[in-house]
Amino acid sequence: MASIGKKTRGRKKTQMKMIENKEDRLVTFSKRQQGIYKKISELSILCGTEILFIVFSPTGKPFSFGCPSIESVSNHFLSRNKPINDNTNILIEDYHMVRTKKLVQHYNEVRSQMDTIKRKKKVIVSTQQTSGTNNTHWWKTPIHQCNLRELDELYSRCSELAHLCHIAWCKKIANASSMSASTYFGNGHHRQEF
Repeated sequence: MASIGKKTRGRKKTQMKMIENKEDRLVTFSKRQQGIYKKISELSILCGTEILFIVFSPTGKPFSFGCPSIESVSNHFLSRNKPINDNTNILIEDYHMVRTKKLVQHYNEVRSQMDTIKRKKKVIVSTQQTSGTNNTHWWKTPIHQCNLRELDELYSRCSELAHLCHIAWCKKIANASSMSASTYFGNGHHRQEF
């Protein structure tokens, strides 16, 4: 298949001169501003530098960007010989400490849940092993031979079974009553089905 041709002109080097159209100038400023902020941030991270960047938009609105913060860099610039009293690092350290405490708390909660699950799994495995060695099911184990933990497990299983039976019974009653009601018409005559 033959190439139809390019639909776009591709990337071209933009001639550096002021954009005449005011709206185009504002759009270009907005787009390029974000790119400059990204480059400044990368430069600060890569080189470990402090950077303060201030620019005024074509409408005269000021925009600033500082790394690590505007206050820190401006204080450093304005008072080169004076020691810097920078609260920014303290705030950042406090934030990291609070965040770390929350993560540790979350980790401990998850670990506690995992331990609970492991204990339940051990109980299930031991119950399965004991029922497997006797070739009996959990409900066939004589009650007088059960220890306290096994009795508790047996009680909870029986309670759950009773609850499930009750739900199934209620559903059957509801279905039976709705089916018997649907076989009659409003005047009391029985409907015949063919």
